[in-house]
Amino acid sequence: MCPDLFSIDVFKQLFLTENEKEAIRKCFHYKQFKKGDTLIVNGDDVEIMYYVLSGCIRNYFIDKKGKEHTVQFAIYDWWITDLIAFFSKTEAVYNLECLSDAEVFGIRFHDIEKLSIQIPEFNKLYRAKLQASIVGYHRRIIANLSKTAAQRYEEFVERYPDIELNIKNYHLASYLGITTESLSRVRRELSRRR
Repeated sequence: MCPDLFSIDVFKQLFLTENEKEAIRKCFHYKQFKKGDTLIVNGDDVEIMYYVLSGCIRNYFIDKKGKEHTVQFAIYDWWITDLIAFFSKTEAVYNLECLSDAEVFGIRFHDIEKLSIQIPEFNKLYRAKLQASIVGYHRRIIANLSKTAAQRYEEFVERYPDIELNIKNYHLASYLGITTESLSRVRRELSRRR
C-alpha cells in the first residue's frame, strides 16, 4: 500500500497549500523493489531520482578490470540516482542495486524542474537535499585522501550505524576503498582497543 507522501518526515516540514501538495503527489511515484533488483544499469538513460522510504540501495560502478567500486549507500530519507547521467543527460555510469527489499518514491527530472519553478517550498527542500549530497561527497573525498582505513571505518559506523546490518563485507570494503581482508584487520584492531 502506497504511503501518503506528506506523512513522511521530510515532506511534513513543508508549508504547502492543498493544491501544491496535490501537484507534488502527482509527480512522485511509489515503487517497491526486492533485494537484488536493479534500478539503474550502466548505459541506461537516467530520468528518475529516488527517495528511499525503506531498505538499502547501493550505487556503484565497475572499472575496466571488472572491479566494483561502491560510491554510495542510501537508506531511509536519502535520495539516490546516477547524478552524472541525471543532470548531464548522458548514459548511466553507475549501477543502482537493492541490497534489501526497498520502498521508494521516484520523481522524473522534468517534474523536479517543474515543481522547483512552481512551488518555492519544494525548491528549498530540493536545493537543501542536493547541497547536503554535494557536501557529503566532498567530505568523503577528503576522508579518502587524508584518513586511515580505520578512521574511515569508524566514521562510517558512527555516521551510519544501521547500514552495516544490510550490506556485505565486500560492499563496505569497496566503499571504504580497501580490501575485505583489510576491513577484517581494521575491525580486529579496533575491537582489541576497546
